[in-house]
Amino acid sequence: MRDFKKFEVWQLSHQITLKIYTSTKTFPKEEIFGLTSQIRRSFASIGYNISEGSGRNSDKEFANFINIALGSSNEAENQLILAKDLEYINEIDYRDLFRRINSIKKEACFLME
Repeated sequence: MRDFKKFEVWQLSHQITLKIYTSTKTFPKEEIFGLTSQIRRSFASIGYNISEGSGRNSDKEFANFINIALGSSNEAENQLILAKDLEYINEIDYRDLFRRINSIKKEACFLME
């Protein structure tokens, strides 16, 4: 069994999830059950899938969960763009989060090779 906490991609996903929770605290209250909730779930889902895949017995199953985490990172990126376009998130935070999400994608792709 793999220790998910040792994977750089999980560490990056955990850090970005913490950052997104902080960044979404200032979203409009009417978004609490909309974009705020959805963007938090998408970012958190990346790490959830990495950790779940780490507990699987085969490399094929592990790769499948990494692939799902990659899909979640694309969903999170889309929601991040939406948050920026709606001016819920400032440009500096957007750039930082965008850079981080792309690092996660690269790491996930590397694990799938």
